[in-house]
Amino acid sequence: MPTVDMPLEKLLKYEGVNPRPADFDAYWERAIAEMKAVDPQIELVPSEFQVPFAECFDLYFTGVKGARIYAKYIRPKHATEPHPAIVQFHGYSGNSGDWTDKLPYAALGYSFFSMDCRGQGGLSEDVGGVKGTTLRGHIVRGLDDHPDNLLFRDIFLDTAQLAGIAMRMPEVDPERVGAMGGSQGGALTIACAALEPRIKRLAPVYPFLSDYKRVWDMDLAKDAYQELKDFFRRHDPQHKREEEYFTKLGYIDIQNLANRIQGEVVMAVGLVDTVCPPSTQFAAYNKITAPKRLEIYPDFGHEGLPGFSEITMQFMMGL
Repeated sequence: MPTVDMPLEKLLKYEGVNPRPADFDAYWERAIAEMKAVDPQIELVPSEFQVPFAECFDLYFTGVKGARIYAKYIRPKHATEPHPAIVQFHGYSGNSGDWTDKLPYAALGYSFFSMDCRGQGGLSEDVGGVKGTTLRGHIVRGLDDHPDNLLFRDIFLDTAQLAGIAMRMPEVDPERVGAMGGSQGGALTIACAALEPRIKRLAPVYPFLSDYKRVWDMDLAKDAYQELKDFFRRHDPQHKREEEYFTKLGYIDIQNLANRIQGEVVMAVGLVDTVCPPSTQFAAYNKITAPKRLEIYPDFGHEGLPGFSEITMQFMMGL
């Protein structure tokens, strides 16, 4: 079996190396309380794109710190109500994509929500306001500021807020909501289900944003993680604050959130992934205590995984 990381038997036991802040749980309880205090000011605008069997909306809501967040929302016209729903998250720097790839779930009678991450390639706002560098990446945004100003804290909260909005829609059964996404979207799927534990089923694909220190130790701070190397080279070239920085990154490390998940999980991983190393993904997967299973692709990296979209749909049809 080809490998760029540990042998599979070690991956299945790997627990991660990135520090976990001592106040991690209190940090996220405080963040959730802040999110719940926000008036989302939900706005639904019919989209220019429409199809005969569903209604398509541009959905806007206010997230923490006042940012307006955008999501595509597709509501089936003839579904039994209340019905299941899916929330979907995109890869790093991207956006929610086209309407057309979401229509199969609407055809099944599911509502479907797909969020643009704040400040990335879509329509959601980044309201800024952090001290320190904002060069080339959202992982390091806020790293020289108070931990509450880490940008991915706010993005994680946006995912949970969107899930809560979906659950409050009168046409949606709040007990039958799933989450899905790949890479950054896989990380956000895990974060969403951790911060909104009513998520019933989740299907993360090669999740990003996990076990940052392991990425560094493997000398794979490149591609999606390049900003870590840029940050140290410019702001801590002798690594005098390395422990401090990796500990702060622990607040937005999905492996530390994984044990909060209550929904059922099916996760896909490619064993020759050099963008999000397999061990970093297993660090999160191995901490999930809810029912779970892995779909392993030994010869695949950070790329399309044949058949997994079908596995995901079959899995979500169980909602």
